[in-house]
Amino acid sequence: MKNTHLLRRGGLLAAVVASVAIAGAAPASAAPGDGSAYGVKVDVKLLGLDAVKAGPLAEAKTSGPTTNSLAKANLTGVLTAGAINTEAKRDDNSGAVTAKASTADVGLPLLKSALGSVGVKVVEATCTATQKGVQGATNLVGANLGSAGAVDSTPAPNTQVKVGLGDANVATIILNEQIKNGDGSLTVNAIHVKLLGQALNPLGSGDVIVSSATCGPAGLPVPLASGAGLWIGLGLLGAVAIPVGIRVVRNRRPATTA
Repeated sequence: MKNTHLLRRGGLLAAVVASVAIAGAAPASAAPGDGSAYGVKVDVKLLGLDAVKAGPLAEAKTSGPTTNSLAKANLTGVLTAGAINTEAKRDDNSGAVTAKASTADVGLPLLKSALGSVGVKVVEATCTATQKGVQGATNLVGANLGSAGAVDSTPAPNTQVKVGLGDANVATIILNEQIKNGDGSLTVNAIHVKLLGQALNPLGSGDVIVSSATCGPAGLPVPLASGAGLWIGLGLLGAVAIPVGIRVVRNRRPATTA
């Protein structure tokens, strides 16, 4: 059953229908063979108003739940979103990891004063880790950044759009943000809005992330790793080796005379 969480911001009530609790998240990372994905994370302090924190929403992990979903999210004055679907899975046979987050009907009223209407029909982030390495991608369907114009459906990694209001640079929008973490994992944030928080900034400070996927390095394939795979491997080796050993011993027995 999905839970309903309420956020109070400057006397306004923002409802978030979510399957996870509202809380901040630690920096993204993943051990070998692990992955995760989520739809939305918000941590902003708007000028003259209380802080707004939400997410990660609809988070999925290779450790479970491996899939998650959310009907909609509405953070008044900050973000609106429709259906969120996420998954994070590991293939034990190959050690490969895949993670994916898709968020539909995204609106960013947070940027309305600077860019006008900002919206994206579908925001998708993916990552894949195999024995050859880790890679990620972003796909945007029907993206329109208001006065900043349309953007490519598959933006290059770490594409930046500067957001100005009057003479001030108030925010940066990073599309297809790809972060190589210290543990060897890769985080892909399809959209990352960074409020710069400068003096007299009419927007405020903080971060809004839409659709994020993280993949650690691929794990060892189970047949070559520890656990059940190791015992299976040893069992097969024994099944082959034992008959050979018996045959050698028998061939060395001295002949008997009648």
